This record gives sequence, C-alpha cells and structure tokens, in this order.
Amino acid sequence: MLLHGFGACHDVWRDVVAVLAPLARTLAYDLPGHGLSLDFPGAGPAKIAARAVLADPAVRAARRIHLVGHSMGGAVATLMALIEPAKVASLTLLAPGGFGPEINGPLLRRYAAASHLPEILACLEAMSGPGSPPALGTAHMLHEMRDRPGQLEKLVEIAGAMTRDDRQGVIPRDQLDTLSMPAMAVWGSDDPVLPSTQADDLPPHFHVHHVLSAGHMLIEEAPDLVARIIQRNINRRARPVRPKLAEAG
Repeated sequence: MLLHGFGACHDVWRDVVAVLAPLARTLAYDLPGHGLSLDFPGAGPAKIAARAVLADPAVRAARRIHLVGHSMGGAVATLMALIEPAKVASLTLLAPGGFGPEINGPLLRRYAAASHLPEILACLEAMSGPGSPPALGTAHMLHEMRDRPGQLEKLVEIAGAMTRDDRQGVIPRDQLDTLSMPAMAVWGSDDPVLPSTQADDLPPHFHVHHVLSAGHMLIEEAPDLVARIIQRNINRRARPVRPKLAEAG
C-alpha cells in the first residue's frame, strides 16, 4: 500500500509500481484532501487520513498489508501501524512527516499555492537534491490535479495547519518503540523539507537508509532504489516480542 506526500496524488508512484507490480499486488491511494479524495470530510490531519485508509473495504479485506509512505504519507502510515499493528506486515517510510518538529514551512506553503506549471516545477526542484533532473512528468500531473475546483484552496488550508509556527506535530518516540514489524526509514542526505537528522534517534529496530545527494522527492529522484528498498524491507522478519516479566508482590 502506497501513500503519497502532501500536495501529490497516487500517480506519483507509477515508476515504483512498475517495479513492484510483478512481485506483489499494489494499492496507491489519494489521501483525504487530495485528487479523487478532495471532498473527504475533515481532510487535513494525518490521523483522519490514517483512520480513513484503515476503513477502506480493500484494507479491511486484506489479512496484512505492507505500508509505504512518503512525507505526509509516512506520518499517515506510521499512525496506521500504531492504530492497528497486527494489520501491518512492514513499514517503509520515505522522509516521513512527524519524526521531528523541524519543517520547511515557507517552502511547503509556496508549493501548496503554486498553480501554474513553472511554479510547480520550481517548487519540485527546490525540494529535490542538487543535480536531480527536473520532475517534468510529476509537475504536469500535479498541475492537472490542481485544476480541479477547490483543490488549490484545500492544499493551502492543509499546508497552513501542518506548518503552523513553522513546526510540525511529532509522533512520540516511545510509541515508535512499540512497533514490532520490520521498519525502515529512508532519507535523502540533502532533504530541504524535513532534515535527515530526524532519523538519528529512532528506536534501534528501525533500519535507516540515507540516499546520498538526494533531497525530499525520493519517489521521483530514485524510483528504482525506492522499489528495491521496499522489496528488501518486505522480506525482513518482524522482531520477536519479548514477554513481560511479572513483578514480585
């Protein structure tokens, strides 16, 4: 299951899906407030998105799911794993939101308000690593999405709430330590949106992969590498859950 980041849509995963599709069934969602899910009630907070995806009949019918989330989608995926850990077989997080208070609020608000193709492309380039090729295909896709009535206004609303005081909400580290499924955090070394240092003090069972010279847009910058990392994490074993010792009375 693939969950995109803020301001994107399910189509951003197409290059990753092309690699994964022969190996596994893939589901890519438009998160509430984005694309085909624009009118979802209360869209905006990651917790609402997490419960919305968990309530989807396709998710309910699946015995277990491998969750992959980018940026805001990473925060949503993490919350889903915390809400229903038995449902999640693995957790692969690409520069996830909610892992530290630092966030580039001005850049995200600029990205939210970008309505013309050159503006969108300029924001994508600003969020990518040095030397990354322009994400022309993604820019065209996002331009088409933002042409839908109400989409731009919704993105501006979400960005304002998400970056209030240029800080973001943080998922407590002690909650992350309760997760037993294979967990991987992937970060571009030159991420200008969410600093890679947010992966420094993750629980020991989280594997961390730094992508050198990459920025925040990992799906566009390194789709083949992202697909290989997802495959590797899917094949890892869950850590054993240690039984709690009863205290002597």
